[in-house]
Order: sequence, then C-alpha cells, then structure tokens
Amino acid sequence: MNRKIYKIVPVDLWKTASTTGVFKGAPVDLEDGFIHFSTAEQVEETAAKHFFGQKHLLLVTLKSDTFGDDLKWEASRGGDLFPHLYGHFEPSQALDVVELIDLPDGSHKFPEQY
Repeated sequence: MNRKIYKIVPVDLWKTASTTGVFKGAPVDLEDGFIHFSTAEQVEETAAKHFFGQKHLLLVTLKSDTFGDDLKWEASRGGDLFPHLYGHFEPSQALDVVELIDLPDGSHKFPEQY
C-alpha cells in the first residue's frame, strides 16, 4: 500500500537534517524508538494534540513505500493505525516540505491540499 505519509518537524531540526543528510527523528521519536508519521486523515489532529502552541513547523510529505519493511502500521490514538518508521531517512526523500502557518490561538493552518 503506497500512500503519502506526513511528519511535522520544527524548522531548525529539518535544517540540521538537511545539512547532515539524515533525519533520525525528533526527541519524542528517539525516546520511543521510531519516527512517528501520520496519514492525511490523522495529521491535523496530530498537530493539535502534540504541536499546539509550537511555532516554525514544517509539514514533510513522504511516500510510505520508500521505507519497505522498516515502516510498520501500528495501533495508536483511538486504535487507528499510524505509520511508524523503525529507522531514519534522508531529507532528499521528501516529496514536499511546506511551512505550517502559526495562528494566534496556537493552532496551525495547513495547506489546502497535502
């Protein structure tokens, strides 16, 4: 099943990954032992739950089949299956990287299509 998956990443962390050529994950990913991704249906709720009030965030789009067996679909919030990467990836593998707009109430505006 090849579908788009999304990672919300602070700008500074993405800049570092782009310089080094590898994205190993955010602190929560390193702590959990895998990189958390969301599907299109999940990503806005992920932003509201885990990134509310944070500024300077990017939405990174990748294809799920990029990762082979290292990507596992595992039950998480509400029993939904979330893509979890047991490994790392190169920033150059991203299909798209767009800035999320910081709104005054602490939420984020997503692009119209992603």
